[in-house]
Amino acid sequence: MPSHAKDVQVQLVTEIQDGDRKETMKIQESGQFFKRGDTQVLTFTEHPEDGEPVSTMVTIKPEHVSIKRSGGVEMRQVFQTSTETENLYHHTYGDFHMKTLTDKVEFRSLEESTQGRLYLSYTMTLNHEVTQAHRLTLTFEEESDS
Repeated sequence: MPSHAKDVQVQLVTEIQDGDRKETMKIQESGQFFKRGDTQVLTFTEHPEDGEPVSTMVTIKPEHVSIKRSGGVEMRQVFQTSTETENLYHHTYGDFHMKTLTDKVEFRSLEESTQGRLYLSYTMTLNHEVTQAHRLTLTFEEESDS
């Protein structure tokens, strides 16, 4: 981790809308935030109750956002407004083909506010069959030294 990385508290809320069914998942973890040029990076490790830890790296650039996960699951998902991207999601239960069409990307850096925020609204199609609306809200703030 770069020496200028800040320790942060991360909250990730994912909402999935599938017809009239809505699922919300929340995680809170400690992480690190750093900036290099016009790229901002947030890293944290998820500790699911029923599986291996998953390391997550969120890279935010002016033209796109990428989320790379490794460990219990393997994937790299890219978000670019009005652009469809594709990737494979490697999971214990098998591999899934994912197509992502990003509607909206909003980002507020820790440099602009005491709380950083990344908001993504997108449609995802799994294995060419199931299409769901997704909203991802990632908030992070510097840990206090108390």
